Amino acid sequence: MEQTDKRTRIIIMGAAGRDFHDFNTVYRENSDYHVVAFTANQIPEIAGRNYPASLAGRLYPQGIPIVDEKELAHLVRTRHIDQVVFAYSDLSHAEVMHKASLALASGADFLFLGPEQTMLQARVPVIACCAVRTGCGKSQVTQWLSRLLKKYGLKVVVIRHPMPYGDLEKQAVQRFSKAEDINAANCTIEEREEYEPHIALGNIMYAGIDYAEIIARAEKEADIILWDGGNNDFSFIRPDLHIVLVDPLRPGNETSHHPGEAVLRMADITLIVKVNSAANADIQSVTEAARRINPVAPIIHGASIVKLDNPELVRGKRVLVIEDGPTITHGGMSYGAGYVAACQAQAAEIIDPRNFAVDAIAQLYTKYAHIGHVLPAVGYHPAQLQALAETINAAEVDSVISATPCDLASIIKINKPVVRASYIFEEASEPGLANYVELFLKEKKLL
Repeated sequence: MEQTDKRTRIIIMGAAGRDFHDFNTVYRENSDYHVVAFTANQIPEIAGRNYPASLAGRLYPQGIPIVDEKELAHLVRTRHIDQVVFAYSDLSHAEVMHKASLALASGADFLFLGPEQTMLQARVPVIACCAVRTGCGKSQVTQWLSRLLKKYGLKVVVIRHPMPYGDLEKQAVQRFSKAEDINAANCTIEEREEYEPHIALGNIMYAGIDYAEIIARAEKEADIILWDGGNNDFSFIRPDLHIVLVDPLRPGNETSHHPGEAVLRMADITLIVKVNSAANADIQSVTEAARRINPVAPIIHGASIVKLDNPELVRGKRVLVIEDGPTITHGGMSYGAGYVAACQAQAAEIIDPRNFAVDAIAQLYTKYAHIGHVLPAVGYHPAQLQALAETINAAEVDSVISATPCDLASIIKINKPVVRASYIFEEASEPGLANYVELFLKEKKLL
């Protein structure tokens, strides 16, 4: 592009999710702007691709390059960028402002697109499940909600926050209703963790890139839509009932990360989860913080119950614990449900996976130094999945506890017994979540 071009020149900072959605809703058909590039972070091997012309629209016949975020300052200076738009989630406020400082020092404005510009409107009622941090338990709450709504005889469709880590053109609109759909889409571990439990419940689930088209298709099948959020992002669909989870195992995180604090301020209901595992003082702390930030939303409690399918293979044994990947990596948790299950089942020893980690996995422990004696289930691309398998199979243990919601043993060959750990949401206060949902359904004349 010539420097004389009068359009505002933009870079969108992202992680293969909100960045594409923000582009689609605000910039795709807007000739006042020229999106020069997306930058990629958080998800490995996303950079180097192209946002295809078929999705980018008539203004971008060559598509839009996706480059590593490390190139941001150079791109701002050499491509004469006017604005850097930040469009991914679950970074501390300090980290976000460090990125802002880099953009400002390089010569660009730094900005966010908010809910008013980017939320789409559905024609059927929407319940959104969001959170202040990755790993609060949104998925198990959404699954619980789907069971509740179906008990009332309602047709439920789940729309998931995007995870387009493969062929972007093929992932524009994805519909999953059976296991074969997941296999046909060559889903990563991270996608399977979210999709498989819903399919097991008989739910229809949509995900992808073009959420206007996704909503248009989903609302034809649904009496009500459930938004199953990702990270601590706000919903892509305007919710009629907005449930926001707060985690007492991470007190202080109610206001520490972007956009989790904004999400909590928007909540219709604040749900404090994992109260069965947290200290009373921490439950009280997050309750006071939530009430101070959002004094209007009712505050209710929920428990996360962890179960092992074969506890006898854990009791008195030396075990390797595998946890949900995003919860442990950018979610900031040092351990998760698998570690809790191992302790409850009285494992003799929980080994440190670092002692057996091959290079691609060892790099995770360097990047995320907070991780405890657990192995995050990562498989964003085949090489990483292979490294995960090699690490598991090299571990000198009696059994493996797999707390990833997907069936890991069906994806990779594991040379030792695998015990699955599952966790479900249960209400822990009165009135509970079901009471508020019933009132909402009556208001919407769905009951």
